[in-house]
Amino acid sequence: MSNYSKTTLRMTRNVDVASEKVFDAWLNPEMMKKWLFTLEGTNQVAKNNPEVGGTWEIVDRRDGKDYRAIGEYLEINPSKKLVFTFEMPQFSETVDTITINLNELPQGCEMIFTQEIIVPHEENWTKADIEKALKESHDGSEHGWNLMFMGLKELVETGKNSYQG
Repeated sequence: MSNYSKTTLRMTRNVDVASEKVFDAWLNPEMMKKWLFTLEGTNQVAKNNPEVGGTWEIVDRRDGKDYRAIGEYLEINPSKKLVFTFEMPQFSETVDTITINLNELPQGCEMIFTQEIIVPHEENWTKADIEKALKESHDGSEHGWNLMFMGLKELVETGKNSYQG
């Protein structure tokens, strides 16, 4: 992939639990399958090897079609920082990088989410086409993460995820 642009999505969420619990939700397959790219009822696969160089995979079935998200762990600093790659091979060859920083607060913790999004260009794209694609990728990713983070917050704070995206 030779012609592409990047955009960065940053989101911050405060959660009323210790950072260890939020960190666990990103790595524990039983928790992952309830909120990360999937819902428990549609989840087909949620597995990982949470070590640097280890991989993760989630497969979600919606309307009879499987959607697969995969990646590799690049950095794991328990309860503080997690860095991993994110790919959906059925849609694109691109590999995004996601960083989760967790900071303790007097009540709970702050989660700072950053996604470096790679947007491939099509032939003959103008600057306006590129800007439009970057905005759509950023805004679409932000919408999806907003929905997931509602589920994550409910899951870690109550033990349930009733949000059905």
